[in-house]
Amino acid sequence: MKIVNVVLFASLSAAAPQLAAQEWSAAAHRAPSNDIVDTAIAAGNFKTLVAAVQAAGLVDTLRGDGPFTVFAPTDDAFAKLPDGTVASLLLPENRVKLQRILTYHVVTGRVNAKQVVGSSALAALSGDMLAVDTSNGVRVGGANVVKTDITCSNGVIHVIDSVMLPPELPNLVELALTAGSFHTLLAAAEAAGLAEALAGSGPFTVFAPTDAAFAALPQGTVASLLKPENKAKLAAILQLHVVPGRVDARSAIVAGEATSLQGGTLHFAIVDGRMQVNGANVVGSDLRASNGIVHVIDHVILPN
Repeated sequence: MKIVNVVLFASLSAAAPQLAAQEWSAAAHRAPSNDIVDTAIAAGNFKTLVAAVQAAGLVDTLRGDGPFTVFAPTDDAFAKLPDGTVASLLLPENRVKLQRILTYHVVTGRVNAKQVVGSSALAALSGDMLAVDTSNGVRVGGANVVKTDITCSNGVIHVIDSVMLPPELPNLVELALTAGSFHTLLAAAEAAGLAEALAGSGPFTVFAPTDAAFAALPQGTVASLLKPENKAKLAAILQLHVVPGRVDARSAIVAGEATSLQGGTLHFAIVDGRMQVNGANVVGSDLRASNGIVHVIDHVILPN
């Protein structure tokens, strides 16, 4: 799923948020068979939302079976963003950032208003958590919910009065440092001269062996690989664990294989209900970084 993945609107009058919500709701009642995207298009007052979804490449996702719950900012909500924000987010080079903002507004499944109120937090499609606050009205991710339960064929829409911006993500190296279970991997990346690249723009997908995975190698292996004379060998091993681009777990399984930076092929499969890559179990998947994705594995993958 991935996606998944809301930014851009024109100015409205003071009554616009209420009118927008009413028109969207009316559109949903007139054509309950409309999907989320078509419901937004039919409303007529969410042109920027639709444009943003198109720019982010999420139209097919939000027209899919879902179901999805969308917390949709009004036009006025987007108008509150600093000047130039929307234009910047629509640039092709900012597509990944736009996708993350949009998917931060989407929750998997049909979550109606009653279920929202009964929750303390909701898991967004972006991988982040949306806090729910009912102490003064209903706020999700800091935004006020101004209209609820607009039914679509593949989900439900709740209208909000502010654009929710996801928290900043760490880069791949920072993510590994924070996790606390990749000390050996980080030391190896530094010794191989790859740490700077993994902290760069990327994006990369890293199949990251834990400290326990490195400890399972024959005694003395890690110490030997960290020696300067074995830098090239170490780099080749680490590059076998990295794929260019962002490859989430679902995409990996669908593709079946991917070519690593080392040039070797990584094969993906589901074995006994668990994802594997070249025989290593994926014990944690889809950890998001600003410049890629990390999947945690329990074995070090060695070149043939």
